[in-house]
Amino acid sequence: MIQPQQNKYLETTIQSATPAQLLILLCDGAIRFCKQFIEALKVNNYEEANRNVIKVQDIIKEFIITLDLNAPISQDLLVMYDYIEFRLLEANMHKSMTSAEEVLGYLQELKSTWMEANKIAVSAKATGTMHG
Repeated sequence: MIQPQQNKYLETTIQSATPAQLLILLCDGAIRFCKQFIEALKVNNYEEANRNVIKVQDIIKEFIITLDLNAPISQDLLVMYDYIEFRLLEANMHKSMTSAEEVLGYLQELKSTWMEANKIAVSAKATGTMHG
């Protein structure tokens, strides 16, 4: 009966998360599914690989549709997300470990960036230096 408790914990975590924390959780999921995609490619389990790459693509699509197009960095993020989508498609079509590992690197950098941005935002909020 541990599974329902884990689901309730996850549900509570998501409901109480800030937008930055949600991005980090999504990055975690994308990284996990990308690693599973790579592992499935290594053993030629293309059905499993395809299932996992679709999950990564869905998360990237979520990043795109929730992007604040008025934010100064939004166009740069959109270009990056489009490139990641392209490389995922390429990795899946050609069973390319190189493309998949490149995407994994970008996802890990993205998570690191969101974690740093979240720290800065939390720190600024705590010290009252954010301007709104």
